[in-house]
Amino acid sequence: MARKGYDFAAPVRRVLVAVLVLVLVGLFLFWRIDGPRAERMRAMFIDRFVPGFEWALRPVTQVTQMVAGLQSYARIYEQNQELRRELQRMSAWKEAAVQLEQENAKLLAQNNVRIDPALTSVSGVVMTDSGTAFRQSVLLNVGARDGIVEGWATMDGLGLVGRISGVGETTSRVMLLTDPSSRLPVTVQPSGQRALLTGDNTQLPHLDFIESADDVRPGDRIISSGDGGVFPSGLLVGQAVLASDGRMRVRMAADYGRLEFLRVLRSHPAEQLLDAGTLIPPPRDDFIGPALPRRQLAADAASAPGQPPAGGSAGSDSVRGDN
Repeated sequence: MARKGYDFAAPVRRVLVAVLVLVLVGLFLFWRIDGPRAERMRAMFIDRFVPGFEWALRPVTQVTQMVAGLQSYARIYEQNQELRRELQRMSAWKEAAVQLEQENAKLLAQNNVRIDPALTSVSGVVMTDSGTAFRQSVLLNVGARDGIVEGWATMDGLGLVGRISGVGETTSRVMLLTDPSSRLPVTVQPSGQRALLTGDNTQLPHLDFIESADDVRPGDRIISSGDGGVFPSGLLVGQAVLASDGRMRVRMAADYGRLEFLRVLRSHPAEQLLDAGTLIPPPRDDFIGPALPRRQLAADAASAPGQPPAGGSAGSDSVRGDN
């Protein structure tokens, strides 16, 4: 009976694994030693063995670069798709804007509307923002030399921003609608309610003195009413929103966080009527009320029992003449 040979592979593997573990533990402990001698030994070890493993690290480096390139291509592809979708949306908006422009031109032509030629604008760059806890204003690089007049309205690309509150030779100051001292008469559409936009140093100024608060709903369009002759009417201000405190406020259409360029609207005060007699004629002598002549009143007074005729003898003569 042949004797079965002894298997040395398993013990050798166990010994090698144990040696490898001890080497790794010793290397770890050696790498954790904090001392000048250990630091020099670590530097010598790195200088001796690490450059020789460059051939082994080269595939890892190339794979890492390939993965980074694929991720970059994936990001570029996603950005390209997003730009395509944005371009499609912008094309739709462009088509809608062209249609609205054509419709507006047709309506203006049908109604023979005359656009005020004096309502032009001067563009200026916002130089600095001097907003504080007590004041909200910006400084423009246009002033008296550009024809700027105090009180003119300013707008960005979307809505009303404020009004000129100070004019220098080359600069002008714009008081924003969010300033606590700002008051703007506005109209709520589509209900046509009149209100007063009051700044309170927040991005959501509130509406005061609303004629009928029940007719104002969140999402209604807020425009300038033109009352007082300070601002032109019909300038977009924002949308009505209902705040958490229950007050009706306005979300401004202008982007107050990115005020770079502003348009100063050239506006002129409306013509004032000093003589109302040309529009409202004086009352006629033979009329006291809206529809009763003086003779009819005298006749009614004479026919009343126990009452003397109004106006004395003149009233009696009038009554006898009518009889």
